[in-house]
Amino acid sequence: MKKTDWKKYLLVFLITGTIFVTAIYISNAINSKRITEIKSIQDTVSTDILSSETQFSLLSELSCKEAGNSLLSSEISDLGEKISYSENNSGSNASEIIQLKKYYSLLEIKDYLLMRQVSDKCGKKFMFALYFYDQGTKCPECDKASYALTYLRQKYPDLRVYSFDYGLDLSAISTIIQIFDIKNNLPAIVIGDKTINGFQEKEVLEKILTEQYPAETKADLKAASVASSTATSTKK
Repeated sequence: MKKTDWKKYLLVFLITGTIFVTAIYISNAINSKRITEIKSIQDTVSTDILSSETQFSLLSELSCKEAGNSLLSSEISDLGEKISYSENNSGSNASEIIQLKKYYSLLEIKDYLLMRQVSDKCGKKFMFALYFYDQGTKCPECDKASYALTYLRQKYPDLRVYSFDYGLDLSAISTIIQIFDIKNNLPAIVIGDKTINGFQEKEVLEKILTEQYPAETKADLKAASVASSTATSTKK
């Protein structure tokens, strides 16, 4: 009968235990660092939200002469980047990220309403597109729709695009979904008063944009043509 080598088994046990404890320690350290990063971002976003809400109150009192195109675009862009970073580092279902997305969505809705007021009151003709996707499900066509809207934004600088997570539990988003009759056939895009359920190629979206905002799109294309001609003349 073979004699059991207890020392050998004990050594293997100690090595295995050390590896296991080390792995747990490293995992906890990484998670702790990640939570710290998320909380830091959340604190920064909370400050940005408060600042933006104060700015909304100030901007609503501006005269048409003082109202400009940029208004809150930089704040919204910054928040979007922070949320994107948070999603990539902690996952889309983390409670902190969901809360941040709710703040961001409300800020977008506020900006949309404010810019509609500026457009109606001051004659500054902006174009509007509301883009709905679903972060919780696989939606490859949502990515393609996002690229199409990026193309349109680059071609038409006065186009303002607001993106919303269709599955986000937020009453304000639910209200927009009801108002524009948005179906659970994503991606969905609202351009002007036209609701498009399901993916459409950028050419189709551009056609709808030019139909909804004929004067504005012509003005944007004319401005782009003049800018291009000026740049060409400068190079000569």
